[in-house]
Amino acid sequence: MHTHRLIMKKIISNALKSAGFDQLLDIQTESISEFSKGNDLVVLSKTGSGKTLAFLLPMLNELDLENDSDVQAIILSPTRELCLQIEKVFKSLKTGLKVTTCYGGHAMRIEKNSLSETPSIIIATPGRLTDHIRRENVDLSTTKFLIVDEFDKCLEFGFSEEISAIYSEFQHLKQHIFTSATRIESYPDFIEFKNLVTIDHIKDDTTLDLIEYGVHSEGNLHSTLELLINSFGQERNMVFVNYREVCDDLLDHLTECGIVCAVYHGGLDQETRERELIKFSNGSANTIVCTDLGSRGLDIPDVKHIVHFQYPSSLEAFTHRKGRTARMEESGFSYLFTSNEMQLPEYIMPPKQNYTFKPQASQLPEFETIYISGGKKEKIGKIDIVGFFSKIGGLNSKEVGLIDVKDHLSYVAIKRSKVAQTLRNIKGERLKGKRMKIERSM
Repeated sequence: MHTHRLIMKKIISNALKSAGFDQLLDIQTESISEFSKGNDLVVLSKTGSGKTLAFLLPMLNELDLENDSDVQAIILSPTRELCLQIEKVFKSLKTGLKVTTCYGGHAMRIEKNSLSETPSIIIATPGRLTDHIRRENVDLSTTKFLIVDEFDKCLEFGFSEEISAIYSEFQHLKQHIFTSATRIESYPDFIEFKNLVTIDHIKDDTTLDLIEYGVHSEGNLHSTLELLINSFGQERNMVFVNYREVCDDLLDHLTECGIVCAVYHGGLDQETRERELIKFSNGSANTIVCTDLGSRGLDIPDVKHIVHFQYPSSLEAFTHRKGRTARMEESGFSYLFTSNEMQLPEYIMPPKQNYTFKPQASQLPEFETIYISGGKKEKIGKIDIVGFFSKIGGLNSKEVGLIDVKDHLSYVAIKRSKVAQTLRNIKGERLKGKRMKIERSM
């Protein structure tokens, strides 16, 4: 028991260091306390409020850290992006426990091989985990803990049947943690909660440091949007639309205007979606144009401005869009386009004030993303990439930004002003003894 406490103390220390906090947030300490009493938990909280650690830390506190022969915990999530995000946070804790992440679009063969050496924890989308169960690639009979992140979104995506199938595999399930960004009135009958405790940290808009503006436009909406984005300078912003076709149309228009944008919608393949999110999060694009797919499950810090280029389809969609900003006690801004011809939906209150434009010329983002045709499977890590771009590329530490290493490819953000010279410096050079394609990301 003493050893377990020491390990958990170190895990919590790693969590605080990774998140940049001095102490655990209230939602995290409450979850640890209630889960340790044997209670099932429903944690209600917006994305970006420390929710991931609010289920990882209570779970780890109860795991047998010396048991490497059983799948001890299952973490279900509705999207591949959220699965990867949870995996990233988990690995930052440096627990030493084996984790396998399974999701559609990932090679089934790789996942099967990883599952053959039984992981302590599986992070998965419900559909992909049921695929592995049908193929008998995994045994959940001894699993004790089930976590379902964004449970409301899982139901919205129609995953109730898959979750039920997974649930039927458990024989010794001990506790649940369900998280949601919206309050839920009831749960499926197959879920067997015991001593259910709800930890509610959902804030109403009135408690957020969020200012809502109307953007009046009687002319071309595209031109008005261009002026609005330029007025943000280098501050990160998200532009929401209702249809993927509108996403692509706006991307083309803004690009022609000299605004560097990322794009995110359900019509993109997995690799493209990952790349676009990386560009937005590493400072290579200050603007992302997206459908409401981008309003849930993405943990991107420092989003200052939310633009509703098209009105959301529901009050819930409106709330989730605005939830991308004013997070972790930060301030944010929301913008609704208005005109004499446009009528606000009944669930949206008219903004109390109109936005006054601050004319600025289009500014290029500070960084640009470089693509590398090698990753974890080629034994390439972040340290290798930093060393390559500093020693051969001639960059200092401030000129190299965020680095993302995937299975067979990597992305590194470098200062935009240094890209051309850096690419000339590294032309024909080998990275870790291997020839690789290194070029500007599309």
